[in-house]
Amino acid sequence: MNKNTLAAERLAAGDLRSDLDLTSAELRTLLHLATEVKAKPQDYTHELRGKYATLLFEKPSLRTRLTFELAVKQLGGDIVVSIGMIGDREPVQDIARNLDRWTQSIVARVFSQQTIDDLAKWSRVPVINALSDVYHPCQALADMQTVAERCGSCKGKKLAYVGDGNNVAHSLLLTGAKLGMHVAVATPAGFEPNATIVDQAKVFAAENGGSVTISNSAKGAVTGADAVYTDVWASMGQENEAEERKRIFAPYQVNRALMANAEKDAIFLHCLPAKRGQEVTDEVMESPQSAIFDQAENRLNAQKALLLMLMR
Repeated sequence: MNKNTLAAERLAAGDLRSDLDLTSAELRTLLHLATEVKAKPQDYTHELRGKYATLLFEKPSLRTRLTFELAVKQLGGDIVVSIGMIGDREPVQDIARNLDRWTQSIVARVFSQQTIDDLAKWSRVPVINALSDVYHPCQALADMQTVAERCGSCKGKKLAYVGDGNNVAHSLLLTGAKLGMHVAVATPAGFEPNATIVDQAKVFAAENGGSVTISNSAKGAVTGADAVYTDVWASMGQENEAEERKRIFAPYQVNRALMANAEKDAIFLHCLPAKRGQEVTDEVMESPQSAIFDQAENRLNAQKALLLMLMR
């Protein structure tokens, strides 16, 4: 499949509200395109010429905002940015129908998945979920590109996620399962991922030769893993729970002893920002196994591929 064919592929759903909007075939195409874009960025510098994306951000951001800004601009387009709560001054349906007359896509980083769904319902242009309380699909795309680069492929590899069963865990479950990975998630009791999302991931895993395992055993999840992943124990909006979560999650810290249960050449992943010394030690973060900055770099490349498949 050549560059022009790849870039011409479009997502059937027309939006990326969640990982569910990507079929397994589309996901593989997107990751292939992300690899091509990374290898030859100069071939794609005019693909979005004359097109604009709106960035709507309710939450602070480093990687998401900068990589989307750079992605659109490096593809030849431009961006406009709005920071603040969506729907405070006017309803979401009015915002969506203003923006779709000015720009060719809406990238939203929000507190509620309902905001993403409402934007997509009312907008005539593609809506991209840049993070919600339920999903973080753009992060998972970059993660899978990183696993493929560092481990040779995603299919058949074991990905262990240790920590809170949050939006990142949900996206890893769904995306990993669609790529035929063996995804093992370990959380403290009461912090497991959403059961409906787990069931959906199990269906995808069965279709693609992978598996999904949910447990409360960090060691069990990490044993034999090719990639070990964690995230902060208290996400934005959970600050009042931070101290209690530190106590509950302490046995789930990714440290040298836990990593020793993984494959010898296993990589460490984290979506960042990290609370060093809490969910992960400095020793692991700075080890040769750490691929965290490869992940950050690949946010740019995976999002370029996503934009090409939605905006061209």
